[in-house]
Amino acid sequence: MPVQGLSRRAAWAEGQPISDLMATALANPQLISLAAGFVDQQTLPVGPTHAAIEALVATPERARRALQYGITPGYAPLRERLIEQLELPPGLPAPSVEQVVITAGSNQLLHLVCESLLDPGDIVLCAAPTYLVFLGTLGNLGCRSYGVATDRQGMIPEALVEALERLEHDGELSRVKAIYLVPYFDNPQGVSMPQHRREAVVEIAKRWSRRNHHLHVIEDAAYRLLRYEGDDIPSMWTVDEEHDTVVVAGTFSKTFSPGLRVGWGILPEHLVRPVCNQKGNIDFGSPNFNQFIMAEVLDQGLFMPHVEYLRKAYSRKLECMLAAADREFGPLPGVEWVRPQGGLYVWVTLPEEIETGPSGTLQDVAMEEGVLYVPGQYCFPLEGEPAHANTMRLSFGVPTCENIEKGMAALARAIRRVMDGGA
Repeated sequence: MPVQGLSRRAAWAEGQPISDLMATALANPQLISLAAGFVDQQTLPVGPTHAAIEALVATPERARRALQYGITPGYAPLRERLIEQLELPPGLPAPSVEQVVITAGSNQLLHLVCESLLDPGDIVLCAAPTYLVFLGTLGNLGCRSYGVATDRQGMIPEALVEALERLEHDGELSRVKAIYLVPYFDNPQGVSMPQHRREAVVEIAKRWSRRNHHLHVIEDAAYRLLRYEGDDIPSMWTVDEEHDTVVVAGTFSKTFSPGLRVGWGILPEHLVRPVCNQKGNIDFGSPNFNQFIMAEVLDQGLFMPHVEYLRKAYSRKLECMLAAADREFGPLPGVEWVRPQGGLYVWVTLPEEIETGPSGTLQDVAMEEGVLYVPGQYCFPLEGEPAHANTMRLSFGVPTCENIEKGMAALARAIRRVMDGGA
């Protein structure tokens, strides 16, 4: 029953599936979780963090600066280092330090950008499927998520145009404010967008922008550095020649430490002040000490060696999961999965008649077999491209290779039971 006197946003925030999944995992510690998108506990950078903090507190005056309040946009030396992370092509002007804003993880950056761009009822076009926590952010703001069809190369540009045409026909184009993408090894599918599609999406956004109606592209680059094979692809910021359309959201949570909660954004100039105004009212500056730590990690050259260590560790886990999928899922008719080149997730599609969510039996059967996964339907926007209820997201970030193999075998047993009608 709703509690009287609470805001509409309190009601909009109800029913987030990620909370239920985490509660299930905590209540059943014997389950092998292929659901949690956390990082591997054993890979957390204790040594590099200790070295950075030791150097930081060695000078009392610098330590006091780190322990004091910081400025709303963030610690300037760290913002300068983050511009270098873009790895811009030769000759392309870099963004100014003023365009870089430090946040408490990339989720805060995404929230602040949405707060600055969207009113209740406004629409964000998202890949279908997409990052389920971002869908919760939109719901919490009273905004609408509208799904655009994808394939093994991410959002389909032609489908994006079709969605815009449909919304224009329905008289709702003015409510469309942004296009949200995870173009590097996306959460949940693990697919990456090739360069030509990134260019197409930015071109479409510019073409469909109208006077007093600017359509932004939000590039969530959380997994960019977790590449295990193939060549890097430049940020979408590099194809935005006017630098007035693309917002880049990044984080050190997946590549260094989620506990430090250091994320960042690179913004078009016209968004810097609105985002900082929102931010100043909320946090009066993200944790300053943590920003000094990350700047020290970068200055000492400790960051990229840790990223290389992560790449090797996660690459082995991905190989374990894909080998287990070949072995366990291969004999099951109609079961398919994506083979990603990076990130933390493997996307699985089952025969259409098997629902992976609460309306089906597979989730309960899988728990009986001792394994937990994320039902794919939670990753689909509420409008536009319909949810595919026969999908699931598997994560290899947390479990050991041994538990990945056990979990995949348990999941295959559960799928087979449902297929055989023995649930």
